Amino acid sequence: MKLWAGRMRLRTFRILLVLVHVSAACEFGPFPYRVTGIVCRMTKPAALLCKLNQETAQVIQAAFRNAKFPNITGERSMRLLGKVAYGLTNIQVNDLSIEESEVELKENDAIHIAIKNVTAFFRGTLNYGYAGAWFLQLFHSVDFEIESSIDLQINIKLMCQKDQVAADASDCYLTFHKLTLHLQGDKEPGWLKQLFTDFISFTLKFVLKSEVCNEINFLAQVLAKFVHDLAENFVRDEAISVDISLASVPLIKANYLESHHKGLVLYKNYSDVFTDSVFSPSLLTESRMLYFWLSEHTLNSLASAAFLDRRLELTIGGEELQALFEMEDTEAQRNAVQMIFQGTSYNNCVAKVWSLAHPQISVQPEGTVVKSLVAVEVSTLPAGEESLMVLYMEKEITVTIQAAYTEKKLILHPLESRLVLWSLEGFSNDPSIRNFLQTMISVVGIPEVISRIEPALTSLMNSKGLHLFEIRNPEIITRKGYIIVQLDFSFPNHLLLDFLQNIELISS
Repeated sequence: MKLWAGRMRLRTFRILLVLVHVSAACEFGPFPYRVTGIVCRMTKPAALLCKLNQETAQVIQAAFRNAKFPNITGERSMRLLGKVAYGLTNIQVNDLSIEESEVELKENDAIHIAIKNVTAFFRGTLNYGYAGAWFLQLFHSVDFEIESSIDLQINIKLMCQKDQVAADASDCYLTFHKLTLHLQGDKEPGWLKQLFTDFISFTLKFVLKSEVCNEINFLAQVLAKFVHDLAENFVRDEAISVDISLASVPLIKANYLESHHKGLVLYKNYSDVFTDSVFSPSLLTESRMLYFWLSEHTLNSLASAAFLDRRLELTIGGEELQALFEMEDTEAQRNAVQMIFQGTSYNNCVAKVWSLAHPQISVQPEGTVVKSLVAVEVSTLPAGEESLMVLYMEKEITVTIQAAYTEKKLILHPLESRLVLWSLEGFSNDPSIRNFLQTMISVVGIPEVISRIEPALTSLMNSKGLHLFEIRNPEIITRKGYIIVQLDFSFPNHLLLDFLQNIELISS
């Protein structure tokens, strides 16, 4: 009774999931690309990588294993034997092997998956009875095994439901090349085996097709949500997140599939609006496995959210501060340091750097240009006394940065920078101090800040699991108004295991 109730709850959950998907279709305006901030394109080589192999075959195995096969019952009148009734109960998949699979992208249609020579063994209990013409009644129960050879055809369509990518795998076909019923050790008479094979063959094929295809469709929907949740988690860090709801219906071409997302930044009461995207499918090629297109607006919004979340602050002290101010051993440098610190040890000093306003980001062919108004405060910390500010300045910095991803690390390379000091408290009339600070900030200060940002961003991306992917030949390309990230990759097994565990939790 408990097993029946559990199965009913699972079936009810699946029905509700399908109803939610059907009732939550998306509507887009006549110009869907106008609100596109992020694009993901997966080309045919990546789709072929994800075809059925030793790992992904486990997904199909899960579909067979988790399918809840109903009891199969029937009866038939037989000459001399009278009425014969039968029932197959406790049907389960015991062994499953897959020999071959193919993946094909159909233009504006679906992802076609052909799985050939699936060998499956179904086991259960056969109950049967018959009433003879002379009122003789016999009832029996034997274990059975069904040996089958099946070809599986699946057409997966991508669509938008509740502003997310959804998968529809209801276009599913099973072709049986072999369906052989073995009764308990083949001890029963041959005529009895043939009798029940003829009785149940058609019904069994129909039930297997219905339940397996329903399970595959259910897994496809859960997998689409699983991938969406992974992506949503990847672009979220504490209070800052990115809206990856769809900006248009997912696109399937002969050589790639593509999804377009809004890419709006979400942070507390921060409001983000974007209706002027420059994206066009022609901006991306098909030579690499995976492409990400990021709009300048999304990058700008992320910088604004980081500013509001007080993340654009840096504190430097001790030997690091000494290295900054003693970048060269010249008389001018020594005089400037003496005037600023008055002989105080660097171990008793601290410098604080922070952004005074939202940084402005513009993407150009030569790189990403960051413009920011920054404040620097240097204070001494005498023992037993309150801190004393010895230097405060505000400066406008414009720096052009090129980015790369090498050996699982983000590399930021500043190409050029421009610096304008707006104010310099305490030393405004001393040109030597101003010149020294200008040089120090340009030559040492900016690279120092960038060198701090590199490991922080790398650590953030690794916390989302990026380092678990085997990424090959990644390229970060900048154009006017947008960035393209293109790469080849190998799919990490841990994600498949996470998905399978997720399926087991739902099924149980």
